[in-house]
Amino acid sequence: MKRIVFIPFMIIVMLLTACGSSESASVPDVASSDKAAVQEKLNKTDSSKPDDDSGKDADSTSSQGETSSGKKILVAYFSRADENYKVGNIEKGNTQIVAEYIAKEVGADSFHIETVTPYPTGYDECCDVAKQEQKDKARPEIKGSVDSIGQYDIVFLGYPIWWGDMPMAVYTFLEKYDLSDKVIIPFCTHEGSGLSGTDKNIAGAVPKAQVLTALDMRGATAQEFNSDTQKTVREWLDKLGF
Repeated sequence: MKRIVFIPFMIIVMLLTACGSSESASVPDVASSDKAAVQEKLNKTDSSKPDDDSGKDADSTSSQGETSSGKKILVAYFSRADENYKVGNIEKGNTQIVAEYIAKEVGADSFHIETVTPYPTGYDECCDVAKQEQKDKARPEIKGSVDSIGQYDIVFLGYPIWWGDMPMAVYTFLEKYDLSDKVIIPFCTHEGSGLSGTDKNIAGAVPKAQVLTALDMRGATAQEFNSDTQKTVREWLDKLGF
């Protein structure tokens, strides 16, 4: 009797697991205060913008335009291609796929956070380096720079979850620029860990910024990025007021 009951139960568990692995990300609940924070930035007058472009590096930030209100938005993201967990060898990182879609939808500039010293192409070797950086609280040097960070009111910040945290290069980015007056909107890719409290880590790194409701998505889901996944991201943006 136990054997008869056990086999169907295992089949059900396997089916549920298989279905769960291909699910699109769910749309997170967004507080009304988050939408209000976005609208406040979008409705702000341009008089607070700096007039000069001191420190501008014209080749560093990819420009896609402004919002209809003339406000500038930045999508900054860390993303690694090569061999990744569950998706194998990929030409474009999971987080980059989501980042490019967000930038297109909200009319944002984009900045790819890349380290001067590349990570190993192999998954296991990359893990070893990432774990050591985390242990050392390293701040790896990153390439390029953002054109006049003062022009941006809203920063979408994207990253994968590496060992329960953001890659250390993302902390390099947060400490390199003054984001204290910005609205920061996190989004991440993972394979089961969710946000891992990284939204709180961002708030701790930039205590004067407004950190809003984040979107998290499985890396395998992001790599597919089908119409359902795009709809999920679009609904999240709609809830935030974009």
